[in-house]
Amino acid sequence: MDLKIIFMGTPDFAVSALDALCRDGQQVILAVTQPDRQKGRGRKVIQTPVKICAEKWNVPVFQPSRIRDPEAIEKIRQLAPDLIVVAAFGQILPQELLDIPRLGCVNIHASLLPRLRGAAPIQWAVINGDPESGITLMQMDAGLDTGDILFQEKVPIGPGETGESLYEKLAVLGGEMIVRYLPMIEAGDIHPVRQNNEESTYAPMLRKEMGEIDWTLPAAEIERRMRGMLPWPGAYTTLDGHVLKIWKAEVVEKEANPGKSGQQSMPGMVSAVDKKTIYVTAGEGTLALLEVQAEGKKRMGTDAFLRGNAVGAGKVLGN
Repeated sequence: MDLKIIFMGTPDFAVSALDALCRDGQQVILAVTQPDRQKGRGRKVIQTPVKICAEKWNVPVFQPSRIRDPEAIEKIRQLAPDLIVVAAFGQILPQELLDIPRLGCVNIHASLLPRLRGAAPIQWAVINGDPESGITLMQMDAGLDTGDILFQEKVPIGPGETGESLYEKLAVLGGEMIVRYLPMIEAGDIHPVRQNNEESTYAPMLRKEMGEIDWTLPAAEIERRMRGMLPWPGAYTTLDGHVLKIWKAEVVEKEANPGKSGQQSMPGMVSAVDKKTIYVTAGEGTLALLEVQAEGKKRMGTDAFLRGNAVGAGKVLGN
């Protein structure tokens, strides 16, 4: 007998799993996603990626403002799903909803739980300098990513990994895993492992202001934050009162030079400039800026930026 599956998710990350289930011929009877939102200067209503994917597969779509509303729970109860699959839905599911499907609710979480519970595990894995990340299929409970672990698979984090590149890898892996392990979940051939709460860490939601570079941090930490926060909110500083976004940088061994007035270089100060690179002193070490974007301009290599902007040693970035 085919499982009756309800899928719950919202962003691009969740699309891979929904698409994989549909391609595998699974009976997805409903896709639950967040309401469409107005975005941009024109306040155009944008459909969620999961809604677009569901309509491609002719899967009915449900977009409740609050999943815990009695009407929303009742709608799901009447459909009598065997399983609910969740991937980055964006709302906490109440226990009343978790109890509806006979096989429970399985969450596709983008970290190796109990590490990095919360809203932004992919980005924080890069920011923290973790050597690996992965996908956890978790039996959901009413807590925040606290349910029992069903299956885990690891992905190494390379030296140039960004939040964006890791996001894409884990989205694909999440889709592959839910299809691969679904027969075992249906057969009850699972061995849930309780999470060790003492080993848990938290991955809070990113905010725009987190992208502002704190030059007092070590250069290695700044560089990780730059990669982790791509594509949003990105890393930025200010130059002569204007926002300068930093797309790519690397930590270098370069001794700081005194500024024009002879003062010792301090965090945020340009210590040297050559034809292709701006070297900035951090709290510890030096960061070489390789790709930047001036306010109102396109992303470009630092060499192109320097051809139109005079930046010399002693200039201070940031506040």
